[in-house]
Amino acid sequence: MKRSLLNGRITPYLLLFPQLVITLIFFFYPAYEALFQSFMMSDPFGQKVNFVWFDNFKYLFASPEYIESAKITTIFSILTAITSVGLGLLFAALVDHIKSLKTTIQTLFIWPYAVAPAISGILWLFLFHPSFGAIGHSLNQLLADGWNPILDGADAMTLVIVAASWKQVSYNFVFFLSGLQSIPNNVIEAAAIDGAGPIRRFWKITIPLLSPTMFFLIVMNLVYAFFDTFGIIHTTTQGGPGGSTNILVYKVYTDGFVGLDLGGSAAQSVVLMTVAILLTYLQFRYVETKVQYA
Repeated sequence: MKRSLLNGRITPYLLLFPQLVITLIFFFYPAYEALFQSFMMSDPFGQKVNFVWFDNFKYLFASPEYIESAKITTIFSILTAITSVGLGLLFAALVDHIKSLKTTIQTLFIWPYAVAPAISGILWLFLFHPSFGAIGHSLNQLLADGWNPILDGADAMTLVIVAASWKQVSYNFVFFLSGLQSIPNNVIEAAAIDGAGPIRRFWKITIPLLSPTMFFLIVMNLVYAFFDTFGIIHTTTQGGPGGSTNILVYKVYTDGFVGLDLGGSAAQSVVLMTVAILLTYLQFRYVETKVQYA
């Protein structure tokens, strides 16, 4: 038997060192820079910088545009999370009962997750475009008020929710399918023998046993809607029309890189980061106590 050469107290630190370096460079350092910049006010070229304390935050929370963007982000995030989690559970439940071509169907459901957010946005924009989109043209014929996500704010919000949800359904599908396959068959069979129908078994047995997975996915989908949907917004609506889809993460970009308000953009980044941290903490601290693990 060969003896392991990886011994000693320093080995764990050496193994962790590459990941710690990446975390410090790409996560902690940018967070520190954003926090530092949020207390500064500079000209567009960064030649003159003044320390202004909390003036950027005061201006931010007094801005009607920022408050409206926060409302839009809340609506967008909740609807995207509900849609993607609900569809992921539905598709996983259907595929779990399929007997033939199961592997092929699972692969087809997983593929959309490999698509970049920007590509997802372009794809759905082409489908829902009012002039040349196949779905958009049909909606124009069916809806009394027509369909135009380029000019109508409600239509634009629907478009980005569909695109963002489609991108995330595959992620939820994998976790739900794994959770369904881990449920013991004897539990389902015992309920069926006792006279419980398929719907009753699903709500009374399957859903409670999947609650840890569902709780985890709700948190992950909310974080996804807050942070990872920039590419979808940028390629479909660019925050329009009239700011109707200008979510917080996209407003950081428009104010910082387009408007060159570096201090205000940094303050928005800090607020968004704080909200995400508080959301995750509150979910795990209080919602988890209501999760059923049996």
